[in-house]
Amino acid sequence: MKLTASGASPYVRKAMVCAILRGIDAQIEKWVIATTDPVLAQSNPLAKIPTLVTDDGQGLFDSPVICEYLDSIGSAAPLFPAEGPARWTALRLHAIGDGILDASQPRRREIALPQDEGRIGYITLQQGKVSRALDDLEKEAGSLHQLSTIGEVAVACALGYLDFRFENEPWRPGHPKLTAWYESVVKLPAMAQTMPFA
Repeated sequence: MKLTASGASPYVRKAMVCAILRGIDAQIEKWVIATTDPVLAQSNPLAKIPTLVTDDGQGLFDSPVICEYLDSIGSAAPLFPAEGPARWTALRLHAIGDGILDASQPRRREIALPQDEGRIGYITLQQGKVSRALDDLEKEAGSLHQLSTIGEVAVACALGYLDFRFENEPWRPGHPKLTAWYESVVKLPAMAQTMPFA
């Protein structure tokens, strides 16, 4: 199978962290392709990164679907709990992690454009989403484990993205428990091997 490659995409990173944790990263070929390349649209009509093409040629997107597919391969403990409260906790954390990314990626583009009242309002709105999510995660940090679920993977990748793209807006002040958790997981092989780069 092959996965679109991007050193800067936190969504690609999340998929690769899942693959490493599942012990199947050696089975994944890195696929370097631009979103404007029509070949990508053949596998993903949205022409977005990440896209995973399975061994039988099926195109999967976007990262939640890719991660769940990867979780169905390999013999390591599953990252998506099968049922019950643990599953809903993992999926909720997954949504928070992805929500931080969904609020941060477009904001980064908006910051680079000329600022007007509408754009400033949009940026402030997205900053508020990230701030509330971080405060919520701080309350839950004591119950987070060492990347044992997709939720913890998503949160770790989101915090890594904030470090990577928003160094001038440090998230650690006011979040000591979340900081301690992140510092313990960022050194794990799956995170260390997938550090973002431009």
